[in-house]
Amino acid sequence: MVLRAENISRRYFRKHGEANFFEAVCPVSLTLEGGKFTVLNGKSGSGKTTLLNMLAGLLTPSDGKVFLDETDLYALDDIALSRLRSEKIGVIPQGRSAVDTLTVLENILLPGMLCGVEPRTEDAKNWMAALGISDLENAMPPELSGGELRRMAIVRTLTAGPEVILADEPTGDLDSGNTEIVLDAFRQAARAGKIVLAVSHETDAEAYADQVFHMDHGMIG
Repeated sequence: MVLRAENISRRYFRKHGEANFFEAVCPVSLTLEGGKFTVLNGKSGSGKTTLLNMLAGLLTPSDGKVFLDETDLYALDDIALSRLRSEKIGVIPQGRSAVDTLTVLENILLPGMLCGVEPRTEDAKNWMAALGISDLENAMPPELSGGELRRMAIVRTLTAGPEVILADEPTGDLDSGNTEIVLDAFRQAARAGKIVLAVSHETDAEAYADQVFHMDHGMIG
């Protein structure tokens, strides 16, 4: 499977200032292949999250196209695009994404439940063990630290088993030991044939990556 961006950009229009728009992402062409762990580095505000959201089918580009194999994501209607995202694309957001009224295990299994598939409880517990949160199975999200919530979100995506994994600052709340565990998990997912992209303003992930891109002021260099 291949995720391909062709000259995508994103502009935000402004009512005030010298220019009447701000170009968060300049025209970018990028190809991500199954079996490769890709890292996109850059400072905060460089456009990484905006680019990730366009690749994920969450933010319509101002120009350009995004293809998953031969499917043009933004040529699909809302229902078809939502179905494709739920079946094939997993996003690990930078912010908090837990449902506070569900346990950790229930949060992890929630995407599959919403799609009507058989709960992947064994997979969930295996990934929980790998990322060191097995003892939190019955805990509630308000009881967790930021790093534990981040690992729960990562396990949720890995358990769902999407073909594409897009992670936004996945190690931002983690210490060095857990950072290594998470990056190794992403590398395992890539070795299993997944498309894996992690965006970060840190350089820890570069040693685990098959390819590294750098982003600055909306441009990939």
